[in-house]
This record gives sequence, C-alpha cells and structure tokens, in this order.
Amino acid sequence: MASVADLLKNKPQLPGNFFAYDAYVQADIELGMMKNRQGARLLALPESLVNVLYSGLEYELGGAAGFVLFQCGYQWGKTFYRRFVTEVSEYYGQPVAEMPTLEFVQCLQQCWQTCGWGRIELSFDHHDQGFLVVTVQNSAFTQGRENNNRPQCEIESGLLSAFFSQLTGQPLHSVQTACESLGAPENWFVLGLADRLKPAEAWLEEGQDHATIMQRLLTQSPSGSVPSSTESPTTTTVS
Repeated sequence: MASVADLLKNKPQLPGNFFAYDAYVQADIELGMMKNRQGARLLALPESLVNVLYSGLEYELGGAAGFVLFQCGYQWGKTFYRRFVTEVSEYYGQPVAEMPTLEFVQCLQQCWQTCGWGRIELSFDHHDQGFLVVTVQNSAFTQGRENNNRPQCEIESGLLSAFFSQLTGQPLHSVQTACESLGAPENWFVLGLADRLKPAEAWLEEGQDHATIMQRLLTQSPSGSVPSSTESPTTTTVS
C-alpha cells in the first residue's frame, strides 16, 4: 500500500494562474524596467500619453482617426495573440486549441486584467448565429477621447478582431455597439463576418443601441439585409 508521502510525491502539480500580477509583472525600479515572467519587456502607457496620442491623431486625421486606430489595434492584436498562445501553451503544456473553453476564457480574462485593460467577458449565446459578443468594463482605451456620440474604442475593437480572427482561422470583424464614454456601464463589441456586420455601422449612425443592433443582426437574412416582413424593434437601453 502506497504511503501518503509517496502519493504526494507522485501527484502531478497543477499550474497556478500564469497571469497573476505579482508573478507575471516583474519590475526593476533602479533600471526603470518591467518584464513579464518569461523575460519579455513590458511598456507602461500613462494616461497623459494616451490622451496625447488620441488628440494628435484626431487633429491630424479628423474623421479618419478611428480607422487608423482600428488598424493599429488590429496589428497589435495579431502580435498579442502570438504571445498569448506561446506563453499559455508552454505554461499549461497543451495547445490553446485543445484547452477547455472555460480554462481558455479564464486565462484571457486574467491576462486582460493584469495588462490593465479592464475586465473582459465573452458571451457565446449567439455562437450558432455566427456572432460573438464581448464586453469590457473599466476599459483602458476609453480614456482621453472626446465624446462624439459614437463608440470610440476603435483600437480595442481592432485588437479583438485580430485576436479572434487568429484564434478561429476566420476573418472576423468587430463593431463596438456601446461605450463607457457614452454612459454605458461597459463597452460592448460584436464580432462576426464583415458582410454580416456591415449593416451595424449604419445602425450606429442612426443612434441605435446595442440591444436593438443585436436583435436586428439576429433577424437579418444571410445576405446581410433585414427581411421586409420584420418590424424594426423598439430602441431599448443596454443594461
């Protein structure tokens, strides 16, 4: 009969939270440098710098600033995905594609929070219809933008678009349908194929909220148009 000592000795050790802040972020105050637990350098962006970047782009590019920020976020998202997959796969000893969904989501949530980007949640309720809904509370990317009555976290939207495109192998687009800067409790993003999300851009211009846009997306035909027999839903407030 095996002893308790043998059982404890042979018991495989379960890895802890890879993105635990105290373990993941390692700072050298004397050198003014931060690294992650694998030695890769980290960059801290003060709010004042983010504000200047936003205002500078809007001054130089006007209405095109949002498009540029989305593209910046998209390129960043591809790099972020590669690093995330490498770190998580090596630490947990299995490819991300083989991880249970709950475990993967928890890793992403922990990573997002440790990076200081806010609290992210994923909703797969409309997966069968081809949509993924992402919410982010206390987003770091909402700060510094002037209120223009439209969701304004394009860089975050681009990051999500690239990350989940790489993850799924599908060219997914992201549309932000609610923003903390406009009084919403959190940022809302809808991800799906670009052709199916295209009408959402026009609905945003009309001032429709997330609930209305989501309902219209779910009732549209595969070609991306809303069936003529479908009445426009009443505008509701996101809760």
